[in-house]
Amino acid sequence: MSLSAALADDTKRTAVIDDCVDLVDSEVQKKKGLGGMVIKAGYKAVKSIKPGFIRKVVEGLFDRWAAKLDPIWDEAVASGTPPPQFFEDERSRVAEALLAVTDERAENADSKLVRKTYEKLRPTAKNHVEQAVPGLAALLGKHAT
Repeated sequence: MSLSAALADDTKRTAVIDDCVDLVDSEVQKKKGLGGMVIKAGYKAVKSIKPGFIRKVVEGLFDRWAAKLDPIWDEAVASGTPPPQFFEDERSRVAEALLAVTDERAENADSKLVRKTYEKLRPTAKNHVEQAVPGLAALLGKHAT
């Protein structure tokens, strides 16, 4: 069964989205150094200015992310490797699949400011997403296997 199909149930979808929002919060809190301070400050500002924004983004991108991850999930199942372990082993591919969705979204954004800001942040985004893959793999394993 594909990842998208496994997560299609509304109750399961809600639980996965809740866990994804918690994962984002957790990953932001783990950031260290000057860069971490900048990320934390920006994240806190977004959350206070637009409460519920992170959840709205996750909900809005969820189906596209799942569709991009389906081939990797299917490959894991076909190989006999548990998908969470396969995702961790293939964290670079997983990160690129997720970022392909946000790349497309940013490219089609109406706001020039959004596009330019994303372009500035994109070079470091892959590393941050790769760091979050083990947590993502665990929560997908919890809900989809």
